[in-house]
Amino acid sequence: MTVIKHLAAAAAVSLALTGAAHAAEALPTTGALVVVPAFGEVKHANDQAVATFAIEEQDKDKAAAASRVNQKMKQGVDILKKADPQASLKTQGYYTYPVYPEDRPLPNGQVAKPRVPTSWRVGQYVEVTTTNLEALPKTAAAAQKVLTLNNLNFGLAPETTKKLDDQRIAATYKNLNERINSIATAMGRKVGDAVLETVDFEGSGNYAQEGARAAPMMMRAKAADSMEVAEPSFEPGETTLEMRLVGKVRFK
Repeated sequence: MTVIKHLAAAAAVSLALTGAAHAAEALPTTGALVVVPAFGEVKHANDQAVATFAIEEQDKDKAAAASRVNQKMKQGVDILKKADPQASLKTQGYYTYPVYPEDRPLPNGQVAKPRVPTSWRVGQYVEVTTTNLEALPKTAAAAQKVLTLNNLNFGLAPETTKKLDDQRIAATYKNLNERINSIATAMGRKVGDAVLETVDFEGSGNYAQEGARAAPMMMRAKAADSMEVAEPSFEPGETTLEMRLVGKVRFK
């Protein structure tokens, strides 16, 4: 009798689970609104570089320091224009800082005298935007005879980004359709029963991030204009353009 009772109980549990499974499968989806996120991306080799060159001088005479900066910046800009005539140049970030002597502890009761600068730091930056990546190492080496390479970023030219828009949109929309197919299958519905009500494209991603400029540094070793500089090595890499969208699908 005990065995029979156990078998009866097991059968009852099995029937209950089967009934629950059927109930879950029979969950109505008519009129259901499903929100579907989708994602797409395309990759492309970087074809643009933004390089920042700098010059800094320090002198007790502020005018002398400024004069040398102005002269060397002009030399550097002329070199850049000659090395890469198609590049876009923009001078920026002119600064003049006083340099004070190191503070020393004063005896008790002694009043500190007004601080007087011992020298002046003067500097300026020039930003170079170019798509001539093949000649970039030679251009940088030529400019480094006078200037210092302060920062360098690779990215995509605006024209390239525009051309890739079609591919990004197509990849993202394809992902949306794939996910809708998967969702319809999981719900036990046909894709033909789904109606796409809304597609909300949301472009995302920083495609030409500008790195933070390094703090001005004193160039203690000054390179002579006649000294040759070995060409640096650059690897442009690639950029990934991303896009997200959200679709709203209603099942009939």
